[in-house]
Amino acid sequence: LLAGCAGVTPDGGFDAVAQQAHQRAKLAPRIVAGEADARAVADTTRTLLATPLDMDAAVRIALLNHPGLQASYWKVGIAQADLAQAARLQNPAFGFKRLAGGGDVEIERSLSFSLLQVLTLPLARRVEAGRFEQVKLDVGAEIERHALETRRAWIAAVAAGQGLDYARRVHAAADASAELRARMARSGNASKLDLAREQAFRAEAGAALTRAQHQSLAAREHLTRLLGLWGGDTAFTLPARLPDLPPAPSEVADVERRALTQRLDIAAARQDAAATASSLGLTRATRFINVLELGIERKSETGMPSARGYEVSIELPLFDWGGARSARAEALYMQSLRRVAEVAVNARSQARERYLGYRAAWDLARHYRDEVIPLRRQISQETLLRYNGMLASPFELLTDAREQADAVNATINALKDFWSAHADLEEALGAPVAHSAPAQHKEHAQ
Repeated sequence: LLAGCAGVTPDGGFDAVAQQAHQRAKLAPRIVAGEADARAVADTTRTLLATPLDMDAAVRIALLNHPGLQASYWKVGIAQADLAQAARLQNPAFGFKRLAGGGDVEIERSLSFSLLQVLTLPLARRVEAGRFEQVKLDVGAEIERHALETRRAWIAAVAAGQGLDYARRVHAAADASAELRARMARSGNASKLDLAREQAFRAEAGAALTRAQHQSLAAREHLTRLLGLWGGDTAFTLPARLPDLPPAPSEVADVERRALTQRLDIAAARQDAAATASSLGLTRATRFINVLELGIERKSETGMPSARGYEVSIELPLFDWGGARSARAEALYMQSLRRVAEVAVNARSQARERYLGYRAAWDLARHYRDEVIPLRRQISQETLLRYNGMLASPFELLTDAREQADAVNATINALKDFWSAHADLEEALGAPVAHSAPAQHKEHAQ
């Protein structure tokens, strides 16, 4: 009777997944279960899109609004329904038979149920409970992966927009340089070779601008897909530049241990192995007898007293002794153990690799910020002083601007690579990696 009362919760068990995501990474997923939820999500999305979209707001919108991710949330409800079904007894079967002939009527009534299902109910419920926990871990891991992918896409989109803005400046400078050289050529103060060089640089700057426009559009559309936006919501704005480099990289001790203890994919693999082991126990319990039914019968016949009795139905293991099913379950269990070992080995290596990549990315971004850009600025200032003192021509200023273009683009890419490496490290460790407040180097970024 207690098993028959088992049911499902209105949220399908997703609240536990949402609480875990909030505790682990301050994420706030929400399942859309009706019109009220859909309106609330739409209102939240519009509010967040009303201002330039920062990284945290982008992640929040993605977890609320992405249809594919919302579809995965319902996996928890499906698993909870399977668990509730496994805790319930099968409905009894009622049989009725009536025979009439020669003025006599014979009636048989029977009521039967599966005795084997009653005996194996606790074990079957434990199997489904393990599967339910595994699904919750899988969905939690999917939430974190989507959040990190959204962060990467946001970083790429902002960096592409920043690169596009600089490409436009370079193209404008190339136009000015080519126009000035053309005027000098018409007046006889510049050769055709000098003019061709300026025009070639303008053509290359135009090609670079076209590439930057395409990269910016592609990165923005990738972010839009991850946010699950369409229609007028795709006209969101992004910040003009990436966040500044933090003053120092995070020191993460024992990255392998943290990865093994914090990653949800490892926990899900372990849970899968445990669930498979429970399933192996159920398979062994039903190896020889797969059908066992018990029922009561009552027979009424004209002119005869009623007869009552019981009926037992049992499967005879003459051809199938269950060896193949048991062997299959054992093979699945051994396979799941090897999967756990594979995930653990890969997690260790990935944690080491991405931490080293994160540190290298910070070193490279700091090198551009503290050495390359200051030196380029110093060269520009000296060139400008010479131009003001009539010791340098305007073309030397323009040439210096060209040389700065590569350094600035490399700086933007280095900063983008650092924040992408930061997201990769968080994925490898299965937990956020905090930084101290970034130092202000706005003059370096201008």
